[in-house]
Formats: sequence, structure tokens, C-alpha cells
Amino acid sequence: MNKKTPRVNQVTSHTSIPARPDLVRLGLGIIGIGTSGPLIATSFMSVPTLIFWRNLGGAVLTLPFAIRHKQWRDREGMKWSVLAGILLAFHFYGFFLAMRYTSVATGTALAALQPIFAAIFVKFTGGHIPPRAWLGMFISFLGVLLVSGVDLHISVRSFLGDLAALVAAGLAALYMLAGARAREHIETTSYTTVCYFVCAFTALPLAVFSSFQLWHFHAREWWIVAGLVFGAQILGHTMFSSALKRVSPAVVSLVVFFEVPVSAILALWWLGQKPPLGVIPGIILILIGCGLVVLRTRPDHVEAVL
Repeated sequence: MNKKTPRVNQVTSHTSIPARPDLVRLGLGIIGIGTSGPLIATSFMSVPTLIFWRNLGGAVLTLPFAIRHKQWRDREGMKWSVLAGILLAFHFYGFFLAMRYTSVATGTALAALQPIFAAIFVKFTGGHIPPRAWLGMFISFLGVLLVSGVDLHISVRSFLGDLAALVAAGLAALYMLAGARAREHIETTSYTTVCYFVCAFTALPLAVFSSFQLWHFHAREWWIVAGLVFGAQILGHTMFSSALKRVSPAVVSLVVFFEVPVSAILALWWLGQKPPLGVIPGIILILIGCGLVVLRTRPDHVEAVL
């Protein structure tokens, strides 16, 4: 049963302030996803190993709810869920590398370009993008040029981190578009269980063939994995998904942008990591541009960028 259409039809106001319970959910969600970048940056696990354990943990937590729905025979939903899981694995690979190669603030800001890529993909599939949304893309592009130019001046490693974050943003948009197709056919927990399992086992061969360690880590590393599972995936995404039943996708998309300052503050607190002053104007331009795209794109299209 398609659960998406009734919910979108019920959400008619795209500027109203959400009710207090949803504001609480959104606030928790921001904190949840905001912890992701600093935790990844501070972990010593290899990137494929961290992706494997994070997603395996998320899949295990949602599996009991998926079993209750018994939707494994829905071929269309399963097909899109598997594709989403593969895309998510490579998105995570780019995002995790960005968190370790460049500053957390810069990496999360560049990854926030996801709405830009989603809007472009919508255009390529026959959708309409308003002129002011294109203006937003141009403003964000200027921000990317400013950020990447400063980072290249600092080091090649930081510049490569910027490129990894940009690739991660594009893959995230594709992942969300595939996920939206999957959720047209199956429940969210059925989708996330399959998607996370596929993501985990897509990353596993990269860890095995690269001879990365999988098991013997200090307790600190396992606490970081637990933080990513319960924070970024369960607390963050679950709260946003819950709020989307009553709150406009455009509003939620704008709220997600607060991940950037939250991650930057946590990175400063936990890691003592200060973004270079030169990239701050670029980050601001990126967020302004993405905000224009979200506000000027139709809500059903905006939903795909969450």
C-alpha cells in the first residue's frame, strides 16, 4: 500500500512552524545527525569497517518491525531497497572519507549540496525546476568554488576531502530517490532493514579485500559505532521520518541544514577542530543556495532530498 501520497496530501502548509511535539522531534533529529561527522572523524576504524558495523547495527534494530510487516515478496519494493543500499554504501564511503580528509564543518556543508543534485536529477527525469531554484544552485556553486579554493591552498588532502563530500552529496540524492521509490511499495521499516543490510554487506568486501581489521578494537571504537547507530541513524533519521507525517518536507529539509553548525560545534568541542576562516563564507553561500532550492522546488520533489 502506498503510504506516501496520503501523507503528502495532508501536509499543505510549507511555511508554518511545526507543533511543539514535532519541534522536539526535529531538535532531537538535528542533534542525532549532527553527531555523525565528529564521531566518524574521531574513530580509528577503517572507513569500510565503520560503514559495515554502523549499518548492520541499524538493520538489526529495525528488523523486528520489518518481520511484522511481512513484505519480503514485494519485488518492486525490494528492488529499489537493494539499489538504495548499494548507493548508500558508496555515499557513506565518500562522506566518511571527507570527515577524515577535511574539516567536519566543510565536509558536512558540501554534503548538504544533496538538494542541488536531487533537483538536477528531477530535471533530467522530466521534472520542473523554478528559476529561483537555479539561482540557488548558482549561489551554492559559488560557495563550493570558494571552499574548494581555500582548501586546495591549505593542502591537497583537504581538497580531496572536498571532492569526496561532493561525490557523497550526489550519491545521497540518488539514494534518497531510490528510497522514495521503495517506500511507495513497502513500509519504512521493511525498506530500512533491507537497505541497511545491503549497505553493510556492500562495504564488507571492501574491508575484507583491503585487509582491514574487522573485530579486535578497543571498547572506545565500539562505543563510537553505538553512537552512530543510535544517534545518526535511529535518533536522527527516525525522528525526521516521524515528523514528516505532519510537517512539510520543505520545512524538514531546511531544518536538516542545521546539521552543519551542530557538527561544527561538536567538532570544536570534541576534537578542537576549527574550520579555516576562509571557508566560512563559502559554507554560508552553500546553505543559502540549498535553502533557495528547497523552498522553490515542489514539495513532492523536495521530499526526495531528506
